[in-house]
Amino acid sequence: MSATAEVLQVEPQFKEVAVGETLLQVRNLKMHFPVTEGIMFQRTIAHVKAVDGVSFDIQRGETLGLVGESGCGKTTTGRCILQLEKATAGNIIYRGVDLTTLHDKQLMPVRTHIQVIFQDPYSSLNPRMKVGDIIGEPMMVHRIQSDRSACHKRVTELLNVCGLSAKFADRYPHEMSGGQRQRVGIARALALNPDIIVCDEAVSALDVSIQAQVINLLEDLRDEFHLTYLFIAHDLSVVRHLCNRVAVMYLGKIMELAGGDELFDNPQHPYTKALLSAVPVPDPSIEQQRQHQVLHGEVPSPMYPPSGCVFHPRCTYAVDGCRRDIPPLREIVKDHHVACSEV
Repeated sequence: MSATAEVLQVEPQFKEVAVGETLLQVRNLKMHFPVTEGIMFQRTIAHVKAVDGVSFDIQRGETLGLVGESGCGKTTTGRCILQLEKATAGNIIYRGVDLTTLHDKQLMPVRTHIQVIFQDPYSSLNPRMKVGDIIGEPMMVHRIQSDRSACHKRVTELLNVCGLSAKFADRYPHEMSGGQRQRVGIARALALNPDIIVCDEAVSALDVSIQAQVINLLEDLRDEFHLTYLFIAHDLSVVRHLCNRVAVMYLGKIMELAGGDELFDNPQHPYTKALLSAVPVPDPSIEQQRQHQVLHGEVPSPMYPPSGCVFHPRCTYAVDGCRRDIPPLREIVKDHHVACSEV
């Protein structure tokens, strides 16, 4: 057997992590997609810097919210953690193991620990498979269940946990509503008993009333199974309800990172303040008295991001140093980090 084959057969050794300890570390993560031209002889002419130097930790048992405008790099960050995308640079350390150094075969056991709930419940389920087979397939692939009968019993349990009756196992996805399909997606994510679940806009495609039900379900599952969530979203009201801490992204970088209540009650970065001021208040009298911070201009292209602080072209507080220097994500008070030199 060659040395390479021996390396591929070595499974990663994950250390035990208690509730409240660091489960996942992301360090200086970069994901740059090449832009090519030509048909027969392609050459790279630029790179789209979707994620450009992102760092954060996730503790076991918590929910970290990742928010920002469309195109800021939230989903790409989640896909890199899931190893659906190979990061350009940086480290993703899960329970002491750097996932970016693992080969495909070594990543197989990682799949049982880190799962995903996709945004669109209509396209994330195979229309040619029954719901029972969709939920049971991961268990058979990873040999979690020994036989078909045990797998069927586990599928029934997962359906019940997610608020669906056992009869749904014989249905096809097109025979279900959007909320029911998303519950199937949640059941599929739970099938392998994961430690961490990446929720990629898991409720944004649902009606508001159904959103509340799914969010409450996610909360109950987190408490019952001691799950850890990376909750990617753009709806700040949902994030405040569900997340313990929140990271705000803009153009591939984290602008602010703090506890949920701290960030919403005491935002420090100009971009965070602008995001929060855009959230409507149900009371018309209060809404009329609010001061809105309107951002001027458009989001720059991630292919050619601005020098220095990427937010400075739209920031009313920008000074000469903001155009020149990239501000580090620094702690201004305990557990409240801001990437702004003027704070």
